[in-house]
Amino acid sequence: MIKSVRTYAGLLDKLLTFPQYIIPQHFLSLIMYRITRCEVVWFKNLFIRFIVKQYKVNLEEAAQTDLAAYPSFNAFFTRLLKEGVHQFPDDKKVLVSPVDGVVSQAGDIESGQIIQAKNHQYSVLELVGGDDDLANQFKTGQFATIYLSPRDYHRIHMPLTGKLLKMRYIPGDLFSVSPRTARAVPNLFARNERVAVTFDTEQGVMVMVLVGAIFVGSMETVWEGQITPSYGKAIEQWTYAGDKAITIERGQEMGRFNMGSTVVLLFGDQAEKFNDSLTETAVLRLGQALS
Repeated sequence: MIKSVRTYAGLLDKLLTFPQYIIPQHFLSLIMYRITRCEVVWFKNLFIRFIVKQYKVNLEEAAQTDLAAYPSFNAFFTRLLKEGVHQFPDDKKVLVSPVDGVVSQAGDIESGQIIQAKNHQYSVLELVGGDDDLANQFKTGQFATIYLSPRDYHRIHMPLTGKLLKMRYIPGDLFSVSPRTARAVPNLFARNERVAVTFDTEQGVMVMVLVGAIFVGSMETVWEGQITPSYGKAIEQWTYAGDKAITIERGQEMGRFNMGSTVVLLFGDQAEKFNDSLTETAVLRLGQALS
């Protein structure tokens, strides 16, 4: 009986996900990019109020609670929060959540493989766009995949102080990154468009992968600004050394999603081990201890 229910659920996931294979993902996302930046007052106000009601956004946390004061929907979506909303552990060595979100999966990296969902795995090598030298540093270690819903805060912060080494833009699809799609689409996080950022930390090399998705209008980092859209067809890489080298402290903003998506964190064996609270479907707050 249980097996039959699981089989039916799996077929339903695939059926409901199928339209994503045939829709023009990048074209629709480009339209959304423009819509979210529309400054027509009545339209942007209506859009903002709809999202607030639909997703029960907690406006009490926002630095600006007057919805009409936001010049566009995107300005609201990437809003600042009040000081003190997020608390960080005093111990600087403690790994913290880089975002508000929900754990999709978390655990050990085994033989360079990461769990995407039940019965689905993908490789670190695929995730980082074929960078062998980088992937070889994560044959073992630990990972955490965190999903951001439309109601969440969409700025991404550092889980640990790190020196920026390099960044790769990796072109790809723009499937949804919802739990249903993660269960139904093989290699989802390694086939979607993404930006992989590598840092050197006191706990070894750390990689933060910002995964794009349908209707994610753009992804940004604080040092390069907007990375997408351009929706390129080739991998691009930036390296940071000498005068370009920057260090970002734990808790500081490193980037943002202009619409919701997912962050995948990779840590090597040198990093502190995740605590027992980091389990599938666990709700995280920015600054919450992960180790």
